Amino acid sequence: MGRARRPIQIVILMLIVILGGYAVGTAVFGGGENIRPKVGDSPPDFNLRGLDGQVHNLDKYQGKSLVINFWATWCKFCVSEMPALQTQWEKWQDQGVVILGINTGEDDITVSNFVKQTGVDFPILFDKQNEIVGKYGVVPMPTTFFVNKKGKITSIIQGELDLKTLNQQIDQLVRSR
Repeated sequence: MGRARRPIQIVILMLIVILGGYAVGTAVFGGGENIRPKVGDSPPDFNLRGLDGQVHNLDKYQGKSLVINFWATWCKFCVSEMPALQTQWEKWQDQGVVILGINTGEDDITVSNFVKQTGVDFPILFDKQNEIVGKYGVVPMPTTFFVNKKGKITSIIQGELDLKTLNQQIDQLVRSR
């Protein structure tokens, strides 16, 4: 009787492995409904509450160059690049460049305390349910999207940005037509 069950157990185990692999793949890479934007595409729109209490969306920044940075306080590389983002915000904001920091899945108090400690004053937005992370296809953090005045993505950088690279990217963004 034990030998008769063996093939059934193997089939059941294989089904569990296949379904588990599918579930993990769908969770990590998305189910296909969210197509990751590419260079040349328009970035997906959003309506996110900011640390300032206002709702922010892309229409609010129409005609401006955007640096959209996805970050979290637990992300070592995100924390490391914050001073560079702040420096570039101070340098370029008078030239029509807006840096938007989209925090991924953290509560108001954690983010507010972090912003106070670091002195960041560019707009910080909350994506508490990681809905926008999914729309943008953000996998590693930080990930930064550079969007020109015409509303097209000119560059996508995954990983930490240093001051020099960030400055070069924003300079190219401002010069793009």
